[in-house]
Amino acid sequence: MATARLETGAVALHWPEYLLEALNLGLFMLSASIFGTLLEHPGSSLHQAIESPFARRALMGVAMGLTAVGIICSPAGKRSGAHMNPAVTLTYLSLGRIKSADAAFYLLFQFLGGAAGMALAILAIGPPLGHSAVNYVVTEPGPAGVAAAFAAEFAISLLLMLILLSVSNSSALTRWTPFVAGLLVAAFIVFEAPVSGMSMNPARTFGSALAAGQWRALWIYFVAPPLGMLAAGQLYLLRRGHRGVFCAKLHHHNSQRCIFRCNYGAIHDGK
Repeated sequence: MATARLETGAVALHWPEYLLEALNLGLFMLSASIFGTLLEHPGSSLHQAIESPFARRALMGVAMGLTAVGIICSPAGKRSGAHMNPAVTLTYLSLGRIKSADAAFYLLFQFLGGAAGMALAILAIGPPLGHSAVNYVVTEPGPAGVAAAFAAEFAISLLLMLILLSVSNSSALTRWTPFVAGLLVAAFIVFEAPVSGMSMNPARTFGSALAAGQWRALWIYFVAPPLGMLAAGQLYLLRRGHRGVFCAKLHHHNSQRCIFRCNYGAIHDGK
């Protein structure tokens, strides 16, 4: 009982991190909406200047990869850990690096942030965001179908989390984690987006689906990314064990406070 009270009291002090998680994903959604409209709306000068869908997708990948790096490296990202994704938070919960109460609030505020980011995008961009070519940057299965989209979301989620765990928990590589994350986001948008829309994130998909009122195959994005990332966590444990996971932050090479079950100070012992 005393432990429960202590944890509840600690959670009451963590509201800034919860709000920052919402802000981080909200900014990501706003960026996706702006660049999605600029690159895909037929009335956009940029769209008209770049005829190749692949080239436009490559630019979108670069834009969103840089967005991810910027958010992770921002004061808000350094403070909250920049999960921005329920699947990431659930994975760190399974690895014992975040308290269950904190995880629950992170999930809640990630969904709120995704929805709020799209609401802000609608206000800022207006009708062009709802054009069929942009469609509120929804993520949905491509021509290959539902099964292919599920498999692709599972695969890229597993790969992302496995690489991020390996990099962020290496004393030599940890400071490069934001840039590795951005590079993976960019690559997945370029090469995987035609299969599933490249989500890896239930809250990101929910935000767009809510704005568009379009719920096609939503279950894929609620199931495949968490399964993929949780599987990555277990694969990582087979190689490194629980002691090889030092913290739940994606960017810990900073002086911001940490609310997680953190052992980052021992990272140089883990190599």
